[in-house]
Amino acid sequence: MENNKIIKRISISVFVIALIFFGYMVNLSEMPSYLSKDPKACINCHVMNTQYATWEHSAHGVAGVSCIECHLPSDSFIEKYYAKAIDGWNHSVAFTMDTYNPALTISDYGAERVQKNCMSCHSSLASGIISNADNYHNFDSPFVETGRKCWDCHKSVPHGKVRSVTSTPNNLGIKENK
Repeated sequence: MENNKIIKRISISVFVIALIFFGYMVNLSEMPSYLSKDPKACINCHVMNTQYATWEHSAHGVAGVSCIECHLPSDSFIEKYYAKAIDGWNHSVAFTMDTYNPALTISDYGAERVQKNCMSCHSSLASGIISNADNYHNFDSPFVETGRKCWDCHKSVPHGKVRSVTSTPNNLGIKENK
C-alpha cells in the first residue's frame, strides 16, 4: 500500500515537472507567435534574418503582404494549420539538431504552396501571359518548360537575388528587442 502512494507521488511529480518544462519550452521558443500572421514570427530564429530583411524592402513587404500569404495555403483553416504544423516540426527538428543547411531552400511541398499563391494573387497577369505565351515564347526552346515556377524567372521576388549576410549587412540587428 505504501509503495502505491510513493509511485503515485513520483508519477505526479514527474508529470508536474514535465508540464513546467513544456511551458518553459513554449515560452522560450515563442511558439504562440507562430500562430499569428505577424512576419516577425519568422525571425524568431536567426537563420531567417536575411529572408526577412530582403522581404521587408521588397514590393511584397512594402505592400504589406505577409509571409503566410505566400508560404501557407489560403484555401482552408485546416490546410493552413496542417502546413504550419509540418513546417514547424521540420524547422524545430532541423534547428534543434543543427542539421539545416545555412543556404536555406524551400521544400517541394512549400514550393507547391508558394506557386499556388503566386498564381492566385496574380491570376489576371498569369492568365494573360499564358494566353500570349505562343506569341512570346518558343516552346521548342530548352529554356521554356511546362511546370516552371514563377521564381524560375522572377528570382528576386520577394527575397532579392542573393540572400546572405553580405547582401543584407544589417540583418543581424533586425530582431526586435523585447
